[in-house]
Amino acid sequence: MEKTPVVSMKNITKTFGKVVANEDVSLDVYAGEILSLLGENGSGKTTLMNMLSGIYFPDKGQILINGKEVSIESPKDALDLHIGMVHQHFKLIDVLTAAENIILGLKGKLNVKEAVAKIKEICDKYGFDIDPEKKIYDMSVSEKQTVEIVKVLYRGADILILDEPTAVLTPQETEKLFNVVRNMKEDGKSIIIITHKMHEVEEISDRVAVLRKGRFIGDMITSETNAEEMTNMMVGRSVSLNIDRPEPVNPKDRIKVENLCVKGEGGVLKIDNVSFTARSGEILGIAGISGCGQKELLEAIAGLQKTESGKITYIEDDGTEESLLGKNPQDITDMGISLSFVPEDRLGMGLVGSMDLPGNMMLRSFRKGNAFFPDKKAPEELAEQVVKDLEVATPDIHTPVRRLSGGNVQKVLVGREIALAPKVLMTAYAVRGLDINASYTIYDLINKQKEKGVAVIFVGEDLDVLLELSDRIMVLCGGKVSGIVDGRTTDKKTVGRMMTELGGGKEA
Repeated sequence: MEKTPVVSMKNITKTFGKVVANEDVSLDVYAGEILSLLGENGSGKTTLMNMLSGIYFPDKGQILINGKEVSIESPKDALDLHIGMVHQHFKLIDVLTAAENIILGLKGKLNVKEAVAKIKEICDKYGFDIDPEKKIYDMSVSEKQTVEIVKVLYRGADILILDEPTAVLTPQETEKLFNVVRNMKEDGKSIIIITHKMHEVEEISDRVAVLRKGRFIGDMITSETNAEEMTNMMVGRSVSLNIDRPEPVNPKDRIKVENLCVKGEGGVLKIDNVSFTARSGEILGIAGISGCGQKELLEAIAGLQKTESGKITYIEDDGTEESLLGKNPQDITDMGISLSFVPEDRLGMGLVGSMDLPGNMMLRSFRKGNAFFPDKKAPEELAEQVVKDLEVATPDIHTPVRRLSGGNVQKVLVGREIALAPKVLMTAYAVRGLDINASYTIYDLINKQKEKGVAVIFVGEDLDVLLELSDRIMVLCGGKVSGIVDGRTTDKKTVGRMMTELGGGKEA
């Protein structure tokens, strides 16, 4: 006899104005299974799960839990039905402890001591490693994620939705998380994972469901498929999943950083005595746990972050050296240095959300036109080219970028910076939030920059990609250089260990 799904979404449709996010989607989830939900950016994955978790309400369709039709109008309704979602951006209060965050908002008399005992019981049962009495501001990203997962389990969730759960985890932390997820599965929990990392899909999931342009394409047993077949289903055509790594041709020192120290918010030292060289025609990957100084390092080089001490030197083709220390971005441009930067904060620092695509292209070129009548034709042509080359999903180029999905915003930003034909290209998480097809398009663009002799500094969070793409990898740990290793000869475990322990890497 066929078993009844714990979740059955039937003919779900959700629209936002003229945009159809989900159209006639039907999806089943079973008890004791790990289901990976795949799809390109804008395919409707998160929207679909937001309806299951009570953030959105479907325009059409039915949701059945254990065979009974339900109406989920809020996250509270979802939790009452034992459904919990852990989002990419954690919803925690820094000044409270883990236990206080976990019980925050619950009704009735709250006893923190009893809560701590129950939390420890949950942790022991599934293999979590967390101190319930530790403050959130003292926690690593992995610990914060653990608090979010324990929070939904504490509230009785049997169906868990994890949105990009490994985006900022080290390989060791990912392995620990997967062991916990397997333990939850063994206990009969149903886990839905939204992810773009195909090797993780193959490792952790029992079944895969694929969405394309808001519609359900199909599902399959993970052990009976492979990354290429899954990607082809997502995209609707054959896609190559190979990252080329051409050998550097005549690499020359381009950016030299010596004993750099940078303080972040609150006067905390974020970059501590960092030294390295970025070379033309080479990709220098930067690995590290989120918040280890990657952001401050790139911003200091770009002239966006004040430095405490040290040197940043730009080296011309003829060997002439120019100091970038204390220079702002316009100073650097006025020096004739072509430096492009894709920051971590897309809309806060990279683009203006209220402006359309040509307007955002013009941010980099408005000084080229007449002071009163800036050149508008070139930015419009560039916007059209970026939309075409990177397959940006937008109604038209005059749509404000804030209305685009995160992945499409990222495409606009990367496309604009590469179009500047830079000598130095710095990217902070260039493919964060991008689907696999778009990610490989970006990797290809970055490799083409390398082949043109550009010095590329690539901050990444996927170690598999860093190991395939980078010529050298500099590993940061607590704002210090743990080591610089050869991308061709090192391995994932070595880099992962260096991310959490200073030392262990020799300069390549």
